[in-house]
Amino acid sequence: MSEQKTGRLYGVGLGPGDPALMTVRAVEIIAEADVVAYHSARHGRSIARSIAAKHIRADHVEEPLVYPVTTETTDHPGGYRGAMEEFYAEAAARLAAHLDAGRTVAVLAEGDPLFYGSYMHMHKRLADRYPTEVIPGVTSVSAAAARLGTPLVEGEEVLTILPGTLPQEELTARLAATDAAVVMKLGRTFPAVRGAFEASGRLPEARYVERATMAGERVGDLAGVDPDSVPYFAVAVLPSRIGAPRPEGAPEGGEVAVVGTGPAGPLWLTPETRGALAAADDLVGYTTYLDRVPVRPGQVRHGSDNKVESERAEFALDLARRGRRVAVVSGGDPGVFAMATAVLEVASQDEYAQVPVRVLPGVTAANAAAARAGAPLGHDYATISLSDRLKPWEVIAERLRAAATADLVLALYNPGSRSRTWQVGKARDLLLEHRSPDTPVVLGRDVGGPAENVRTVRLADLDPADVDMRTILLVGSSQTRWVKRGAGQQIVWTPRRYPEG
Repeated sequence: MSEQKTGRLYGVGLGPGDPALMTVRAVEIIAEADVVAYHSARHGRSIARSIAAKHIRADHVEEPLVYPVTTETTDHPGGYRGAMEEFYAEAAARLAAHLDAGRTVAVLAEGDPLFYGSYMHMHKRLADRYPTEVIPGVTSVSAAAARLGTPLVEGEEVLTILPGTLPQEELTARLAATDAAVVMKLGRTFPAVRGAFEASGRLPEARYVERATMAGERVGDLAGVDPDSVPYFAVAVLPSRIGAPRPEGAPEGGEVAVVGTGPAGPLWLTPETRGALAAADDLVGYTTYLDRVPVRPGQVRHGSDNKVESERAEFALDLARRGRRVAVVSGGDPGVFAMATAVLEVASQDEYAQVPVRVLPGVTAANAAAARAGAPLGHDYATISLSDRLKPWEVIAERLRAAATADLVLALYNPGSRSRTWQVGKARDLLLEHRSPDTPVVLGRDVGGPAENVRTVRLADLDPADVDMRTILLVGSSQTRWVKRGAGQQIVWTPRRYPEG
């Protein structure tokens, strides 16, 4: 007797709701199937079945997979998650019985089967045991964009898809950082979702689509939607910004946002900074820092030399005064030896008093180098620039002595350049009057960049020839430790507990 052949499992995407948007392949598979399975709530109505209704025959074996709970509470000992896990296991066992009997099983799924769909729970439990094919379907995201009649993403824009069940703060951060977005699973989550759009400054851009392609479809601006009227089958959409007019309700007039890009590339950007850079009409900054920011259609970039900070700040404020949204791009943190001071100094003049100015923080070079080395800034520390271009060396030397006498860890910015070659040696010799020759010094060069090099040397061995304008120095205190771990990894840290005197 020959071994019985098992059946075949299909995950059938039905599209967003209109039966006319089912694919030809989806219709073919339903016609060929012995068993048609679909999920439903306890009331027994299934949206998936209603979409495919005219393709379901009287001789089809139907398997309704009825959820034990949806949003309500449960007395299951494992709570909601336990109840659902038990349901998925039982549903998979029912489908497996059909497959073991040689029947072809089509599991219907609204939208696409592997996109926030219930089918995936069957797929994970059965696809490794039976021949399986997934039939993709038009998603609610595509349907919503089509109904809005506006581009969802264009060119190099990034689309972010978010479940509305995320915490509001997480939604806010992700909405602030992205170009375009779709937030799904609304219903009871809508008040928090709306709050996230508002907190991220994106509410004026946001659109709302309910039951796209289905009966009862509704489209409008998110800001005007009554929270009590929002069903689960609704999405919030941030469409493409490219070429879009400024939305109604957006703040009138221009502004200046001074943003920190961190020590290197995109990995170091905060969500808030990403959002400000994406929303800007104009980018103003030192050309090297502007090169870190992706080019976006419609944005105007104004690059300049690193020695014209006041002129750059005045130019940015003039643009904002003419109604432009301007991002002044700075490396690291804009408030640490960077552009925030220059912008605020000019913004304090009467002629710019009405121009809104925001300063958005970034990861500093000191923090980045410290993280690579371990935790040398784990206790009190002082931050000093060794550049004598804007203050005399005598002031720098006096501050180095004071910090060294106080036994503070030192973060030394701008230690050297092609035109400043002697400051590092002078600083080393001065510090050796107060610190042990064995004091660890972290040299962090191009942290986060392609030429990153972070190493630690003794203070007595610090060679000025190893230091350039892209290097930061972290000089330990008397308590800073420098050890080797495991396979030779060197770490530096400063204990948080200071010895009693």
